[in-house]
Amino acid sequence: MSVHKEEFLTEAQNELYRWIKQYIQEFQHSPSIRQMMNAMGLKSPAPIQSRLKHLQEKGYISWQEGKARTLKLVNEIVEGIPIMGSIAAGGLIDTFSDVQETLDISDVFKKKGIFALTVNGDSMIDECIANGDMVLIEPIKDIHNVKNGTIVSALVPGLGTTLKYFVRKNNRIYLEAANPSYDPIILNPDELVLQGKLLAVWRKV
Repeated sequence: MSVHKEEFLTEAQNELYRWIKQYIQEFQHSPSIRQMMNAMGLKSPAPIQSRLKHLQEKGYISWQEGKARTLKLVNEIVEGIPIMGSIAAGGLIDTFSDVQETLDISDVFKKKGIFALTVNGDSMIDECIANGDMVLIEPIKDIHNVKNGTIVSALVPGLGTTLKYFVRKNNRIYLEAANPSYDPIILNPDELVLQGKLLAVWRKV
């Protein structure tokens, strides 16, 4: 099963992506920038780097810019839930941008669209969600159906993603911690994007 649909790529991005997939399947490691340049008939690395950046932004590859050998394919996930990155349980951090690995509990959780995030921080500690835990998030289709007290993954545009209780009161949204050391984040409804609600916590011991 493919997580992404290749039609969302431009023709040039799709050409490079398909070639990279074939190369990795054949050689079991990622190609160099120069090899990608030669395969695409290009004389400069800039177009390749641009395509790689877009492939990463769209979730098709994991890649450290300037280090081609760090390139990994991430859209061919046969089993498991994609781990999309990290989420803050303290302040706010940049939202996730790429799949890093998979959490293979697909036989247990079959709901569509579930993803996993690694918790950074201790703002939900009183809910027994600790730094380093993995949280499974179920996408939210309609914010109006979210009940007060639901633990959500919330994106605050320009600031980042955080894990908090969702509370709606007096036409404002409060993202409240399960730790008295943290003040609530108070927002207007249009300032908030709810990515999902907490489904389960996975802790490695």
